[in-house]
Amino acid sequence: MLGDTRFVPDSRVRKPPNRQSRSCKVCRLRKVKCDRVKPCHACCAHGYPSKCVYEHVPDEEARPISQAEEIRNLRAEIRDLRRRIDDKPDGSGAQDLQRLDQLESLFESIRSAPTPLVDDLVRDIRTSHVGLKNGLVPVGPWEGREAYESYDYPATPSSILPVRTRLLLTPDEDFNNLQAEDDDDSDLERMSLSSGSDSSGTISIMSMQRPAVDVFVERFVDAFSPEVDMKSGRAGALRAAAGIRMFSPLITDAFEAVSVAFFGRSVQNKQIEASGFRLYPRVLRSLQDALVDPEKCKAESTLVTVILLLAFESVERTTQSGVSAHVRGAVRLIEHRGPENHMYGVEHLLFTELRPYWIGAALAARQPSFLAREEWKTIPWSAGTTQKDILHSLLDLATEIPGLLAISDAFKEAQITSLMGTQEMAVKQSTLWNGIRDLTTRFYQWYDDHVVAYPDGPPQEAEQIGDQGFPIFQRRDLRTGATFTPTRFTYPNLLLAQTMCVYYAARLVLSSIDKRPQDRVSPLEQYDLGCGICRSLEFYILTAPGNMINRLAFPTRVAWEAFPDGGPERRFMVEVLQLVEKRHALGLWGSAMPELSTKESSPLNTGSP
Repeated sequence: MLGDTRFVPDSRVRKPPNRQSRSCKVCRLRKVKCDRVKPCHACCAHGYPSKCVYEHVPDEEARPISQAEEIRNLRAEIRDLRRRIDDKPDGSGAQDLQRLDQLESLFESIRSAPTPLVDDLVRDIRTSHVGLKNGLVPVGPWEGREAYESYDYPATPSSILPVRTRLLLTPDEDFNNLQAEDDDDSDLERMSLSSGSDSSGTISIMSMQRPAVDVFVERFVDAFSPEVDMKSGRAGALRAAAGIRMFSPLITDAFEAVSVAFFGRSVQNKQIEASGFRLYPRVLRSLQDALVDPEKCKAESTLVTVILLLAFESVERTTQSGVSAHVRGAVRLIEHRGPENHMYGVEHLLFTELRPYWIGAALAARQPSFLAREEWKTIPWSAGTTQKDILHSLLDLATEIPGLLAISDAFKEAQITSLMGTQEMAVKQSTLWNGIRDLTTRFYQWYDDHVVAYPDGPPQEAEQIGDQGFPIFQRRDLRTGATFTPTRFTYPNLLLAQTMCVYYAARLVLSSIDKRPQDRVSPLEQYDLGCGICRSLEFYILTAPGNMINRLAFPTRVAWEAFPDGGPERRFMVEVLQLVEKRHALGLWGSAMPELSTKESSPLNTGSP
């Protein structure tokens, strides 16, 4: 056996380099065929387009098809068509000529259109490559098949850019010429633009193509997910969700419903607003179908849709329980999905950016929350998609308050019903007081570590001048009863302003159950916490772009409940709520937001309609 070298590795023989599979990570894990488009059809069909990722592949042939490649393919097809037409001088290539005209118009649109429109156009190219029918739009969740509904608008790509440009340049008041149709789920679905002019010389808008809806979506995204820097707080979740809507009929319908209704309300056009309302029931039905499906209920498209409907309710407030119902639904869905499903992509952004809402819902429900568990404080950030900032370090503490509220409520009920013995009551009371003492101390420590030592500086004070018609806040001297005008708070950035309002609100809610005989939070300190929110509203509301002011909805409601009826503080808040509703068309604020109450009788706590 001395001459047998079968088991001796030869260092001179190079092993072939490891070749990466041509499938995306999700398809490899699911062991399904991947079409190598990014995002691939399988990921889109199952509601995970943002999770469709390919590891770095040096081999050109193994790379996924990108949008740039689609455009290069379009150029190649144009060249091929021109050559074929030149070979048919007798005019027999009429069909090729028509196709060439469409492709050249499409290519010209791609060259001159803004990036979001290019994404839509490339989607159209990709759709034509996989053989879908022209003039048909997917409806309903994909489940191994495509369902389609025909719409009465031309599918010619050459019309896309002119329509979009016309709408972008049309003043809001020109939309008053829109004609509504009551026999369809959506007026906008049966609208098409007429380029003719009426006798007054204005453009007669008979109806509107789907690119018009894209304009409404842009308006909605700019309002609810404005582009801001990191020091203003992250706000890109819904913008990222809008970027993947083309891959999910459910998200597409949801964006159309909420954006059209929002646009109609913002320009006070009831016909446009009603168009969004007509789509709303269909979105709810599709969402219900997804929620009862074991796989689709965990898809990012389902989570995105729930969040969009929550935004819709903040604008329209269709019922008094609309916001609370969608908040409860979103929180239950997040818990069902588990922390591991919120580590990447749109799902991570929706969980982290809206985390104050989810914790606010737990505070209003006054029940222990899964958000207080350690895995929910760590796993969503474990992939390094984003880093915890000053706000999230505060929310880590705030997640513990709902559990203490539940203990306090149970203890109060036991006192009334006398179901507990004297010794058991003493143990429960001691546990509650120790929990309040410990958490209050940690809040003080958080303030010293994060606010006093904030890199950009702590909050500053400035005179109230009623800038831009903002109401002047007046407070009382609780010792003398006199009313005076305090200074307002200014902040180095929006993130710190939001964080401080959440801090004041969390401390107020916790202090509402603080009945300790010693070291309890005094009524004066509670009053100062409520005033802290009021003194911060002017800076945030006048500085925050779009509807980022919704981030102060919960703290504002908490402050509202801290003040008595008829006082100067409550009058100030009424004026603020009316100002926000008028300027931002947010029905939630105009209602004084009773569904966000943290009282024991709040809608979230009682589940009342």
